[in-house]
Amino acid sequence: MAISKQLLDDLDKRRSESRVGGGEKRHAKRTEKGQLSARKRLDDFFEANTFQEWGIHVDHGCHDFGMEKKSMPCDGVVTGVGRVAGRPVAAYSQDATVGGGALGQRHAKKICDIMEYALEAGMPMVGVNDSGGARIQEAVGSLAGYGQVFYRNVLLSGCVPQIGVIAGNCAGGAAYSPALMDFLIMTRQNANMFICGPQVIKAATGVDCTMEEIGSASANAAISGNVHFVAEDDHHAMQIVEELLSYLPSNNVGNPPHMPTEEICMDPDESMNDIVPEDPKGTMNMYDVIDRIVDTDRFLEVHRDFAQNLIVGFGRVDGVVVGIIANQPSVKAGTLDIDASDKGARFIRFCNAFNLPILTLVDVPGFLPGVAQEQGGIIRHGAKMLFAYSAATVPKITVITRKAYGGSYLAMCSRDLKADMVFAWPTAEIAVMGAEGAVNVLYRRELEAAEDKVAQREKFIDDYRQRFASPYMAASHGMITDVISPAQTRSVVSLALRNTLNKNETRPPKKHGLIPL
Repeated sequence: MAISKQLLDDLDKRRSESRVGGGEKRHAKRTEKGQLSARKRLDDFFEANTFQEWGIHVDHGCHDFGMEKKSMPCDGVVTGVGRVAGRPVAAYSQDATVGGGALGQRHAKKICDIMEYALEAGMPMVGVNDSGGARIQEAVGSLAGYGQVFYRNVLLSGCVPQIGVIAGNCAGGAAYSPALMDFLIMTRQNANMFICGPQVIKAATGVDCTMEEIGSASANAAISGNVHFVAEDDHHAMQIVEELLSYLPSNNVGNPPHMPTEEICMDPDESMNDIVPEDPKGTMNMYDVIDRIVDTDRFLEVHRDFAQNLIVGFGRVDGVVVGIIANQPSVKAGTLDIDASDKGARFIRFCNAFNLPILTLVDVPGFLPGVAQEQGGIIRHGAKMLFAYSAATVPKITVITRKAYGGSYLAMCSRDLKADMVFAWPTAEIAVMGAEGAVNVLYRRELEAAEDKVAQREKFIDDYRQRFASPYMAASHGMITDVISPAQTRSVVSLALRNTLNKNETRPPKKHGLIPL
């Protein structure tokens, strides 16, 4: 017998009602503001007709908690699995048109179910956050739901990539699940993320502030560093997720999506020699160096607006995926400070967790001096860089372009932190301290006795650079693999990456190391 048409009609009706969410009027209002629906965000992201939804028939009638009985399609969150560039990806997207997207027990269960599946199946997890927070009517049950989500964020951490999108409200406890993810993307308009809003801050501290100051995309990206990417709108946010995934493996036991070229181009890039200022004190833009090393248009910067004295991001060199960390001499002279150390350490640990080779470009005069830095714990924060690099077992290639002084030289992946290969330009200066300060210590008496102190100082500086800071001095002690011309950098790095891709390093068995947090 053929299946009853009534049953099929009923199924179509139920699915149709679930897809409507909070109704056409609510969707229309959000469309006017430039926001996509929860489903449209996923439709934008996944390849056509590949999304398999989980829990479309979950509809919390609210009667279990003494609430007014009304339909809540999908309990305010769409979950499922689709394909992106041919690879499966798990996702959830909160629907703010249904109960404000507030999280209750069934809402949380749907998220937890898809997260557990992502872990078991070894696929990336993407979460689109647009929620009014905990569902008040469910009381402690909604808090328990958040706790269950947080627990799974930690279970997934280091096993599969987790990417969060802040596309609407994300306040209070709701902000902590995205904070536990690997990368956060936030839309410039219509989104906010904070723990305590302006009214709460005013009541508790008496301080007036605006949402723009504490919860906007610009505040979270540039000041607090909570957000890694700022998107212009929902479409752009999902495009960033897709681009980010193109550099990442699906899980921690898989290889990154390398697409190595058949041949490595060994031709020198003479334009690289022109980047280096003739004056050692001159400013060099490290973006120019990165652009000439990576394949054309193959650099995705992470945390661009935060701690700009350190550049981090993903690129490809002759098709090989690599995580890049570089000092930026044009910002704070390229020094490492508290924020840059945190930014670098976090990125290093992500690369190590997901088998991504690390390329470090060095031009660092030291850690940023200052009372605020010392009192803020620069020792503890700087130690995170030392810990992260030392703990990393992936291929580590370092290129010292110019300055590499003192502890900051070590913190930028020296040979002593087990960099596999360290190359230096002839312009590199590797020493305990910079020439200006060293001369005051080493040649103090000679300078005091000199008639022309300015000329004598310059002579001593040149002498110091030749005797104590020359890259050949470091190379003679085996601290440098080779001294190369800037023009050779791309080909040398490409070859080094190919030669280290099969690296297999083991460490003493232990539960985990204790990074200085």
